[in-house]
Amino acid sequence: MSNAIKVYRHALSGHCHRIELMLSLLGLPATFIDVDLAAGEHKAPPFLNLNAFAQVPVLDDQGVILSDSNAILVYLERRYGSGHWLPNDPLKQAQVQRWLSVAAGPLANSAMKARLVTVFNAPFDPEPLIADAHELFTIMDAHLAHQPFLAGDQATLAEVSLYSYIAHAPEGNVSLEPYPHIRDWLQRIEALEGFVPMGVTKVGLVS
Repeated sequence: MSNAIKVYRHALSGHCHRIELMLSLLGLPATFIDVDLAAGEHKAPPFLNLNAFAQVPVLDDQGVILSDSNAILVYLERRYGSGHWLPNDPLKQAQVQRWLSVAAGPLANSAMKARLVTVFNAPFDPEPLIADAHELFTIMDAHLAHQPFLAGDQATLAEVSLYSYIAHAPEGNVSLEPYPHIRDWLQRIEALEGFVPMGVTKVGLVS
C-alpha cells in the first residue's frame, strides 16, 4: 500500500511494539520494515539518514519522519486520534506525560534492560535491574489498586507506552506473580479493540 505509514522496526523490540499497537488501536494501515540490528543495519546509511541516533523505531508518514517511540505515539494520537489517548485537559495530559516519563526512565532502566540480557545477550548485571523492576512494579501495583488505568478510568498513551515491557518482563526474569493489579491491568489492555500482541521469546521465566 503506497500511502500506508511505514515503520522501521525490530520485531522483538518493545519500543517498536508500542507503535504497532498504537497503529492497530487507531485502525491505521502500516507497512513494517524490519531492521537487522545484529548486522548493524541501524548504524549505517541509509538508516542513519532517518535517525542519526541509530535507534528503532522510525516512522515515515508519507515523508514525515519521526523517531523516539513516545514522540511517535503523541504524533499518531494528535494526527489521527480523537483525544481519547491523550486528553486535552491539562491535568489529564500531565498525568499521561508522567507515565510516558516512567516508560522512558524507570521502566527502560529496569525491566527493559533485564530483558535485553536474556533476549539480546546485553552485557548488563541483571540483579540490580530486576530489583529496580520490582520496586517500580510495587509502586504501580498499588496505584492500579484504585483505578483501572494509569491515568484514570480509560486507557491512554500511558498504557501503550508501558504495556510491552511490563507484559514481557518475565522474559527478563522479572516475575509478575506478586502484582495482581498489574496483571489485571494487562488483561484490560489486551481486551481493547485493536489490541495486537508482541511475539513471546522463550527465555527467562518464560522458558
